[in-house]
Amino acid sequence: MEEPYKVNDKITAREVRLVGDNVEQGVYQTRDAQKMANEQNLDLVEISPTAVPPVCRVIDYSKFKYEQKKKTREMKAKAQKVVIKEIRFGPNTDDHDFEFKLKHAKSFLESGFKIKSYVHFVGRTIVFKERGEILLLKFAQALEDVAKVEQLPKLEGKRMFLILTPKVAAPKK
Repeated sequence: MEEPYKVNDKITAREVRLVGDNVEQGVYQTRDAQKMANEQNLDLVEISPTAVPPVCRVIDYSKFKYEQKKKTREMKAKAQKVVIKEIRFGPNTDDHDFEFKLKHAKSFLESGFKIKSYVHFVGRTIVFKERGEILLLKFAQALEDVAKVEQLPKLEGKRMFLILTPKVAAPKK
């Protein structure tokens, strides 16, 4: 695996801007900056290769790599995982079933989940596409106070999908 940063002898620039702790900041010849790093038993690491001249830092490279890995691990841990809950309808879904699924959908949205509701057409029920679309739009309308539509009803194969995301709670006045 290729290293993301150039270190010590791998730095090809003639001059570098040196930054870091316990070094005199400024522009140096690369070999002079390398000597300064060696005197402190540290590494010369090219932090910003696109700058003119490239920016280098005198640090312990293995410790620096460890810190970078630690930061990325923390970022991944803090990243929210989007959970999508699915709610299935048939084209002839009854009012009671609709209300029951609506109640579940509200609790999912209030918990911060996305909802992928779909009408599954089995056999010849595919001729009732408009019933499915009306059902999904009625579903979205019933949830408009707690959700916003991310994707309008769309037919893919034997299923018509509607994707809803929770609305961010508006600050109360």
